[in-house]
Amino acid sequence: MNEHSLQKTLSDLPLGGLRYFPSIGSTNDEALVWAAQGAPDLSIVVADEQTAGRGRSGRKWYTPAGSALAFSLILRPAVAKHPGPARFTPGNSEEGAAAAPHHSRTVGLAALAVAESLLTRSLPAQIKWPNDILVNDKKVAGILLESVWIGSQVDFTIVGIGVNIARSAVPPINMLNYPAASLEEALGARPERGQILHDILSALLKWRPQMGTDPFMQAWEGFLAFRGRQVQVWEGNAPPVTGELVGLASDGRLTVRAQDGRSLTLSFGDVRLRPAL
Repeated sequence: MNEHSLQKTLSDLPLGGLRYFPSIGSTNDEALVWAAQGAPDLSIVVADEQTAGRGRSGRKWYTPAGSALAFSLILRPAVAKHPGPARFTPGNSEEGAAAAPHHSRTVGLAALAVAESLLTRSLPAQIKWPNDILVNDKKVAGILLESVWIGSQVDFTIVGIGVNIARSAVPPINMLNYPAASLEEALGARPERGQILHDILSALLKWRPQMGTDPFMQAWEGFLAFRGRQVQVWEGNAPPVTGELVGLASDGRLTVRAQDGRSLTLSFGDVRLRPAL
């Protein structure tokens, strides 16, 4: 994968711009700076290697050279509501809960795009709400959103996506907080990273105009992992709650029926989800 091959592979997509790096600290950091400088909607940063990649809640995202797909897409929504100016990462800031509907649907868009692109390769992809993609109950991809707000409107959102392509992309076991795998393991062969990127972006562009509609929500919910099963959920530092994962609310929040009969609606933020043992 290099800039020339990516330009060719992605030439049929209406991207706002492309920056490729053989090695970079974080594609999200580069995209944040580029967006602040006026990068147009659908501009994308792609790297062969990340040396300081990160996931939700400040976790490190493992991206060794030549093994994974790591990119950050700049989205400029037309209108969004928020109580004041801020930059935040959901799960890392108290303001994340206030902007949950916007971020929940945006991460749903990204997760749906990744899951659908894998399904076209006959991989049984599922979305572990809110931002992980599973194949055979193992994590193969993750999503990190960061936004900058001006007044009551979102200026731009950075959608960072990492996909484990080769076996060597799977982090060492001491770095894992959930079982992980690669597309190479699932497919029996290593897929071409540029084509995976093309398929994810194509699916995202298809679903973006439908965000929040019934077809969008139904498609998103159709990929939901553990639906109808007993799960444990943690919100922040609160004790875990065990219950049945029911599905999605209309704004993309997760609904769980606790064992004591309570109905819980979980907002996108510092939430962890696991199947109950």
